[in-house]
Amino acid sequence: MSGLLPGFADPVLDAQSAFRAVLEAMSRPGRIQRIPRAPSPPRPLCPAAGAVLLTLVDSGTPLFIDAGPDALEWVRFHAGCPVVADPAGAEFVLTAGRPPGLLSLRAGSDEEPQGSATLILQVQGLEEGAGWRLTGPGIEREHRLRVTGPPEDFVAEWRANAARFPRGVDVILCTGEQVAALPRSLRIEEG
Repeated sequence: MSGLLPGFADPVLDAQSAFRAVLEAMSRPGRIQRIPRAPSPPRPLCPAAGAVLLTLVDSGTPLFIDAGPDALEWVRFHAGCPVVADPAGAEFVLTAGRPPGLLSLRAGSDEEPQGSATLILQVQGLEEGAGWRLTGPGIEREHRLRVTGPPEDFVAEWRANAARFPRGVDVILCTGEQVAALPRSLRIEEG
């Protein structure tokens, strides 16, 4: 365990700061938030993804993580969460490669939509003002978000995911120390 990278420098204050950033991202869909005190997790995790994991995952939240043994050991040590072998059984899902399809993840039920999964999706870049056209709750008219490096069929999968509302999967996009959220109520159009 001597090679284990540290988590948050100040676990309480840093987790609070990261939680505020994620909460702001969820309430203002597509708006980029910076996590100022993000940890330095093992690769291939980016600092924002590490911060989201350490903030939202705990001993009561099953996690599916497919990002290599160093990332798995780091999350288990710092978050103490149960790790599941099947993404369909996880509350939070993070992969280093191609993520599982949104329709294969927990969607909750009409009676308990909060029982759904959240996909933590690492991307190459986020930029406001261009790209996808986002509309829905939390957006006055529309918001533009360019996402570099999402799965090729993400927008089509998102439409199928959104059609299940109030059930469905929420997504937290992460790159560097930045996060942006896509709640399941959001509509995404390309161009």
